[in-house]
Amino acid sequence: MKSIFRSLLLFGFLQIGIAQENINFQKPSPEILALADFQRAPSVSMDTKKQYMLLSYRNTYKTLDELNQEEMRLGGLRINPVTNISSSVSYVNNLKIRKISDKNEVQVSGLPENPKITNVSWSPDEKKIGFTNTTSSGVELWVIDVTNASAKKITKDNLNANLGSPYNWMKDNETLLVKVLPANRPALIDAKKDLPKGPTVSVSDGAKSQNRTYPDLLKNKQDEQNFETLVTSELYKISLSGKSELFKSGAIYAGESFSPDGNYLMITTIQRPYSYVVPLNRFPQNTTVYDASGKEVKVVNEVPLTEIMPKGFSSVRKGKRNMSWRADKPATLSYVVALDQGDQAVKVEYRDEVFQWNAPFSSEATSLVKTPQRYGGMIWGNETTAMVSDDWYDTRNTKMYLINPSNPNQTPKIMFDRNSQDIYSDPGNFEMKKNQFNRYVLAIENDNAYLIGDGHTKDGQFPFIDEYNLKTLQSKRIYTSKLKDKKEDLLSIEDFKKGEVLVSIQSKNDYPNYYFRNIKSKDKLTQITSFKNPFESIKNVYKEVIKYKRKDGVDLSGTLYLPAGYDRTKKDKLPLLIWAYPAEFKDKNSAGQSDKNPNEFTFPSYGSFVYWVTKGYAVLDDASFPIIGEGTTEPNDTFITQLVDDAEAAINAVDNLGYINRNKVAIGGHSYGAFMTANLLSHCKLFACGIARSGAYNRTLTPFGFQMEQRNYWDVPNVYNEMSPFMTADKMKTPLLLVHGDADNNPGTFTLQSERYYQALKGLGAPVRLVLLPKESHGYAAKDNILHLLWEQDQFLEKYLKN
Repeated sequence: MKSIFRSLLLFGFLQIGIAQENINFQKPSPEILALADFQRAPSVSMDTKKQYMLLSYRNTYKTLDELNQEEMRLGGLRINPVTNISSSVSYVNNLKIRKISDKNEVQVSGLPENPKITNVSWSPDEKKIGFTNTTSSGVELWVIDVTNASAKKITKDNLNANLGSPYNWMKDNETLLVKVLPANRPALIDAKKDLPKGPTVSVSDGAKSQNRTYPDLLKNKQDEQNFETLVTSELYKISLSGKSELFKSGAIYAGESFSPDGNYLMITTIQRPYSYVVPLNRFPQNTTVYDASGKEVKVVNEVPLTEIMPKGFSSVRKGKRNMSWRADKPATLSYVVALDQGDQAVKVEYRDEVFQWNAPFSSEATSLVKTPQRYGGMIWGNETTAMVSDDWYDTRNTKMYLINPSNPNQTPKIMFDRNSQDIYSDPGNFEMKKNQFNRYVLAIENDNAYLIGDGHTKDGQFPFIDEYNLKTLQSKRIYTSKLKDKKEDLLSIEDFKKGEVLVSIQSKNDYPNYYFRNIKSKDKLTQITSFKNPFESIKNVYKEVIKYKRKDGVDLSGTLYLPAGYDRTKKDKLPLLIWAYPAEFKDKNSAGQSDKNPNEFTFPSYGSFVYWVTKGYAVLDDASFPIIGEGTTEPNDTFITQLVDDAEAAINAVDNLGYINRNKVAIGGHSYGAFMTANLLSHCKLFACGIARSGAYNRTLTPFGFQMEQRNYWDVPNVYNEMSPFMTADKMKTPLLLVHGDADNNPGTFTLQSERYYQALKGLGAPVRLVLLPKESHGYAAKDNILHLLWEQDQFLEKYLKN
C-alpha cells in the first residue's frame, strides 16, 4: 500500500513539474519590438507667464533592478526603508530649460551624477524650481535657478519622502519647509529576528464596518512600530544658502499648507491608534494652525479612527472634511460638515454645509452654503463670487451653483444641472489664474468667466471656449476648434484681451506638440515644441472610429485599426483582436456617447492590442462595453447578458464591414477588463481565445463592493456569484492567457486571484497559461517584464487565433 502511495505521490510531482515551464525573459517579434523599444519625449512644465518651460526626461521603462529594491508594505504604503521614498516612484534622469521665445533647450548644469529626480515644484515667484534626488542611501533637496539653468544641492540625503513630497516653498521664495529624518530615529524591527510576544488579536464591537479589500495593511505591533519609525519626521526651515532651523519636533506629518498670505501654517499629523483593516488615510488625524514662528494658534480639526463608514459611494465620514485655505483671502479656512451624519441612507433636505473660519479663529466659523447633494468642490473667485458643486452617485446628477461668499443669505443660483456621465452636455472647466497670493482663483474679466470644454458631440469632438456672464448666467461661444484631420486640446487662456490661448495639437501620426493660438486672428498658430513621432513604422496603418448599435439600440463605438497596405475593397478576412474595459451607466443616452477621436495620436503601449496591427491582425481598441442599470435597477443586475451583447455587437460591426473571419476573434483586457474577458469566455462562444491581465475572478473575496458596485455580498449574493468567473470555471474551455504582477498593490486584484483561478481551470481541464511577472504591481513597469509580456501575448495569439 505504501509503495502504491509513493508511486501516486511521485506521479503527482511529475505532473506538477510538467505543468511548469522554465523560461528566461523573451523579446517579441521585430515588428512589435520596433514599437515597444522607443525613447519617450520629455514632459513639459511651463511657468504661468509662459516665459520658460522645464523639460523632464526619463527612461521609457524601469529596470528589474529598480523594482528589486528593498521594500516595506505598511499602512497602505510601499516604501524603501533605506532611501525613505516610495518604492514605486518613477524618476526623471535629466532636466533642460528653454525660453519659450527661443528654439534651443539649455541643459541644466550642476545636476547630481546619475540623477534620480522627482518632486519637482516651481517656487511661488517661478524663478526657481525645487526637486529631490534619491541617492543610494536617501533623499536630498536641490534647487534650480531658472534664469541661468543651474542646479545646486541644498540638503544632505536625510529627507523623509515616505509620505510624499518632503518640502514646501515658503512665501519668501528663499526658504523651504522640509521634512527631515529624526536624528534619534530608532532602528527598524526585523520581524524574523524579533519574535512576537503574543498573538495578534482583532476585535469587533458589533458596529458594521464595510471596508474594501485594501492591500499592504498593518498586521501586528511590529508593523505598527516600523510604520511609525518610517513616517516620523522633523520639520525644518531651510534657506537656499543651506541654513537650517528646527521648526517642529518629530511627528507623523501628513500635510502642511501655508495660508495665502504666508502668515499661518496648517499642519495635519497622524495619531494613534492605528488600524489593521484600513490604510493610513483613515487613521486618526489632528490638524493645527501655527503662526510663522511656529507658535500654536488653534487646533482646528480632530478626526478619530475611521474604520466604520456608512454604505454607499455618496456616504462620507462624520466631522469636518475638505479643510483648506480660501484661495482668495489672506487667511481663511473653509471646511464641510455632513448634515446627514455622512450616511446617504438618511433622508434630509441638505446633505452638506460649507463653513468659513477666519484666522486667528478666535470666533466661531460661519456658514457659507448648504448643498442638497454631497459637496463636490469649491472654486474661489473674489469677495463676492465663488462656485460650489454637489453631486449624487446613485442618480449621477451634478450641479454647480454661483454663490456670494460675503452674503450667505443670498440664495445660490444654479449654473449647471446635468448628468455627470453625459459628456455631450459637459460645459467644460472654468479658467483659473493666479491672484496676488499666487493662488489659483476664477479668472474674471468684466463680469465674465471662461469655460474650456472638450467638445464631445454626436458628430465628433470640437473643443471650445465659452464666455460665461456671471450676471445673466448665460454663455456665449467665442471659439470652436474646427480641425478635421487633427485633434486640438485647449489648455489655458494666456491673454484674454488679445485672445492668446495655449493649445496642444496632434494627429494620428503627429506627436502632440504645444502651440499658441490667437482665437481673434484666424488660423494664427505659433509652434512651441517639435516632438517627433517615435512610431513611424505604423504611420500607414488604417485608423477609423466605427459606430454601431447593441441589439437593444444602445449606441456603441470603438477605434478600428487595419494593417498598412490592407485592401479594404478586396477585404481579405483578418483575425480580430478586441481590447475593452466595462463601464457602468445609469442611462442609455450617456452609455451611448462616444469620446473617441480618430485624430488622436496613435501611441501603442502594453495596455492595448495596437501592436498587432503590424502582424496582420485587425484591432478594435477601446471598444464600448457599457453596463446599464436604469431607475431602481443596478447595472450589475444584468452584467453577463449586457457583456455578451456588447461583445456580439462589436464583432458584428467589424464583420459587417467585411474585414474579419468571425471565427478568429480574441478578447483582452486589464484589471476589470480581465474580469470581463474571463466572463465572456465562460458565457459565450464568440471568441477563439482571450488574454486577461491582473484581474479579480472571485467576487466573494471582495465582499464589501468592487469596481462601482455599492452593495455587499450579503445584499445580493446571486449577483456576486453569477458575476464571478471562478464560480463557472467548469464552463470555461476556451484558451486563456492569465497574466498578473506578483506584487499587485490594487485593492481586490491580489495576485492570489489569478493563481486560484488558474488552479481551478487547470483542475477542470481548461487550456490556460498563467504568467506571473516578477516584482510588478498592478501596472507593469520593468522593460524585461513588458517585452516578455508582449512575447507571451504574441505566441499565444499565433497559436490559438491566427493559426
